[in-house]
Amino acid sequence: MCTKKIKLNQFDDVKNFVLAAERCDYDVDVSYNRVIIDAKSLMGVLSMDLTKVLTVKFSEEDRHFSNWLEQYAVS
Repeated sequence: MCTKKIKLNQFDDVKNFVLAAERCDYDVDVSYNRVIIDAKSLMGVLSMDLTKVLTVKFSEEDRHFSNWLEQYAVS
């Protein structure tokens, strides 16, 4: 299981994130506290508190997706 911390600041960030997650052949989840949302759901991701740092979890080691997420990464 791979985990990344990200911050999505604008609607376009959310849209691009969901589109990238949709291209994955495996499950991608985004969470904050106890809420877990399917990252392939635009409405689901938009329903989260985007002022907070989100945790992305995905089941496969995918360097392309992992590297793509780096543009939204936080420490």
